[in-house]
Formats: sequence, C-alpha cells, structure tokens
Amino acid sequence: MQIYNTMTRKKEQFTPVEEGKVRMYVCGITAYDYCHIGHARSAVVFDVLVRYLRHIGYDVTFARNFTDVDDKIIVRANENGEDPMALAERFIQAFYEDMDRLNILRADLEPKCTEHIPEMITLTEELITKGHAYATPSGDVYFRVRSFKDYAKLSGRDIDDMRSGARVAPGDEKEDPLDFALWKSAKPGEPTWDSPWGPGRPGWHLECSAMSDKHLELPLDIHGGGQDLIFPHHENEIAQSEAATGKEMANYWVHNGFVQVDSEKMSKSLNNFKTIREIMEVYLPETLRYFLLTKHYRSPIDFTFENMDEAEKNLKRIYTVKRDLAVALEKQKWSGADLPEELTKELDELEAAWDAAMADDVNSAAAVGHVFGAIRLAGRIAENKSWRKSKGAKEAWERILADLDKWGQVLGVLTADPEPFLLELRNIKAKRKGVDEAKVMELLDKRLEARRNKDFAASDAIRDELADMEVEVKDLPTGQVWDVV
Repeated sequence: MQIYNTMTRKKEQFTPVEEGKVRMYVCGITAYDYCHIGHARSAVVFDVLVRYLRHIGYDVTFARNFTDVDDKIIVRANENGEDPMALAERFIQAFYEDMDRLNILRADLEPKCTEHIPEMITLTEELITKGHAYATPSGDVYFRVRSFKDYAKLSGRDIDDMRSGARVAPGDEKEDPLDFALWKSAKPGEPTWDSPWGPGRPGWHLECSAMSDKHLELPLDIHGGGQDLIFPHHENEIAQSEAATGKEMANYWVHNGFVQVDSEKMSKSLNNFKTIREIMEVYLPETLRYFLLTKHYRSPIDFTFENMDEAEKNLKRIYTVKRDLAVALEKQKWSGADLPEELTKELDELEAAWDAAMADDVNSAAAVGHVFGAIRLAGRIAENKSWRKSKGAKEAWERILADLDKWGQVLGVLTADPEPFLLELRNIKAKRKGVDEAKVMELLDKRLEARRNKDFAASDAIRDELADMEVEVKDLPTGQVWDVV
C-alpha cells in the first residue's frame, strides 16, 4: 500500500512501526456547533482508511479526540447563557448522531481534552524544564518556537518570513511574536483548572500532543486531519511533542482536501455554510457519503445540488442492479454453458483494479469507477439471451454481488437491503421535489380502475398528469410502480 505523506510531499510505501499493527490518530471536532460538510468529508476519508487497513489485515487502533474546552466553546456558551461543558457535551452527542447516520465507525479511543488536564500540565512542565517553554508573570505559558530547530518542517513555511509579519501586541508577554500558548491564565467566565502557574486552561495545540502520547505510543504510524490543520495546529503539535519526547510524532501525515460549495470556499460570511443535518433533510445519508467518495481524498470537492443529484442517480443504479441480480439468481434451472473466457477475464481484471486503486493512496474515486465496471458487466450478461441462462452467468452474478458487498464494506456504502433502500430513496426525492405522495396514490388508483375498464384514454391522461408532477409510472407483472423523475 502506498500513501501520500504531507511531510515528504510524496507517496510512500506504508510500513508501520510494529508489523501488522497501526496506530492512527485523527484530530476531532471542537464541540461548539453542529457538524458541517467539511467535518463529514474528513470523517468519511479516515473511516475509509481505517476500514481499508483492516480489510488488508492490519490490527488498527484508531483514536479521534474531542476538544471540549476552547475559545469558540466559551464564546458560544456565553452567548447562549449556557455552561461550556454542557454545551460541548450536547454537540458531542450531535456529532455521534450525524456520524452514525453517515455509517462512520466509532473510533477505538475517543479522548476528551477535559479528561487529560494532568497530562497536559506534565507535558508543559517538561517543555519548560527543557527550555522550550516559559511562564509569564500573569500565568500564561508559551512555547518558544525558535528553540525547536525543525519548526515549520510540515508546512514548509519560512520562519523568518513568518516573523517579519508578526507583532507582539501591547501588554502581551511573549518573548517572540511566533510563540504560541500552551497554557492560558484564568479569565472571568471561563472554566479553569489549577496548575503550577495558577488557575487556567490548556491551549488548543497542547491537547492533541498530550492525548496522542498517552493513548498511542510515539511515533504514531498515521496522524491525520483536514488540510486546514497543517498550519498552525499540526505544526505546533510536532514542535510540542518532539521537543518534549525527542521522538518523531508521526511517520505519515495524511490530510484531506477542502470542500467547496458551488465552487466557492464554504463560509458563514458567504451564507453557503452547509451542516450535515441540513443536507440529510433532503438527501439520504448514504448519498452524501457516496458523493464524498467520488473525488480523491486529497483533491478539493465541490458540493452542489447537481452533484448530489448525480450521486443519488448513481446509487439508485447500483442498488437497482443489486436487486435485479438477486431476483435473477432465484431462477432454479441454468444451462451448463460457461461464459466466454474474455468476460471472466474482465471480471478478474476489475477485481484486481479495485484492489490496486485502494492500494494507491486510497483512491476511492477510482474504486467507485470499478464498481460501475462490474455493474456494466452484469448488465451486458443480462442482455445476452444465451449468456443469461447459463451457469456461467449465475457464477458471475454471484461473484459480482459478493464483490459489491466486500467493496461496500470498505467504502461504507452499498450494504443496505436494495428494496427498502430504493423506497427510501424515492420518498426523500419526492419530499425534496414537493411531490404529494397521497395525490400520487390517488391518481394511481384511478389509473388502475381506468385500465380495468379499458379506458385507455383516461389512463393515458392520468399518466400525463403524473408526468407533470415529475412522477413516472411503469406497469410490471406485479402492478404499477412509480418513481420521481
């Protein structure tokens, strides 16, 4: 398996510290609001990475933290007149609700900042002892950036350029504008803990260094997060952890790309901020997850309703084929013929290509393409009258269904029962387009009655009325079936 390492800026062969085992830490949410689509992308990316590593035989220990004390939490709690700890817990529970619906596996370890204050104080003391940090008269503690010679090795920034643009604000007790807070002295209305420097609370960057070192021995095999965390968060984590321990913090740094909305950066100021909950009001969770898989994780992805509609259409196609193959395989008698050798070879190549795509820096976009290769192959076999009756077709279809299940387990999609899923898909599409389902059922009953009475003009008129509602009707041996166009 090859994986892109942000530190070296190239794809590298993945070799864990301990053979057969992977220690992986991903920065989690700051719990002050509902999760947005950017959180969804990061969650899906690292969920697929964990699933794939386990699929190829690794014993993965996956840690993802919760930041439950932070400036943003305190500001929001004060705005709401709410206890900061209560607010953070409320949004942690909301996170679980959203992630469960997106089929995100729970992390093995989910440390919270507030449960690790002693470890953060110990780490800060170690940095002070080694000359990498200093306490100020007011009770703040800062990391001395210039004491760590490898600072900015992850982001590739020039420390002198950074220094020229930085200033020490009046009243600031920093030695250098680049220095960042490890411990913040107590202020009115904020949660605080006792420390050797007086009451206060930890800085954001300190949290992950302390929690990753406690729960997963350094160096980590993989440390991950969004590209926005490369600087300053991950850069500062590296400085803290490596200055304190003398060890590399992580061997592979993995970062997912940004989410844009209609080709613009997502931001509240542009009024294009999309929460997961808002999206799942009008699309199934699996549609959102599938959409996020259709671009390579390091590439930017553009959220548009047109792209979501396309993802929904593709999911419908896959699940329809799964349903139809299951029905076809209920057939009891098959001819003894084999499929042409080139078709079996094509399926062999598709399976190998799917494995190769995932082994090449977890290329889910290419892997999804190979899923459609299998779907198309199944369709071609079904269209040929002699092939579809053969035991070769039976064996190929069984193998394709098994592949779809296996691949779906890794990608976290395509594993639902097709019939209920397709019904759910139709219903949410109807809701999104404002289709009155009661009216549809009423018209279908009238159409059925017209057909029984051989009043085909009335039947066609009702079909046209349904078409005006963006509803299409098919007449199957089992009866009328409707869907939203």
